[in-house]
Amino acid sequence: MKIYHQFKNYLKAKRLWEVFIYLFFGGLTTVVNIVVFALSYQVFQLDWPISNTISWVFSVLFAFVTNKVWVFQSKTESLGALAWEFGKFIVARVVSFGMDMACMYLFIDMLHTGNLVAKLITQVVVVVANYIFSKVFIFKKVEVIEEEKTNSSPR
Repeated sequence: MKIYHQFKNYLKAKRLWEVFIYLFFGGLTTVVNIVVFALSYQVFQLDWPISNTISWVFSVLFAFVTNKVWVFQSKTESLGALAWEFGKFIVARVVSFGMDMACMYLFIDMLHTGNLVAKLITQVVVVVANYIFSKVFIFKKVEVIEEEKTNSSPR
């Protein structure tokens, strides 16, 4: 455990911990995406667009929880704030899903690349886009600035 803390502290000092942990959970999200895609496509023999959509749903739910809790450590005060954050997350993921579908179409239907190879290549594009969306638009850190209380007694 000591090595883990040293590694974490080193990356935090270099301001790389968030990127590292995002890539770690992004990698796990990619595994979820690819496994669900492969099962849908190969086992259940669904068309690639349907398989891709199913894999997107599973990976988005997984990614929201991991990004919120472990990557960006976002705290929400109310159910409404959580719903707003989730809504922004879904909108951003729909945009990246469009990128995903376009890349899959390009690789599979236009360039005749294998489905899983296309999925792997596409996931690189999606992971980068999702990090930018999450960092900039969704899980923004809010800094609380406390004003110093001055003595309010009359002078």
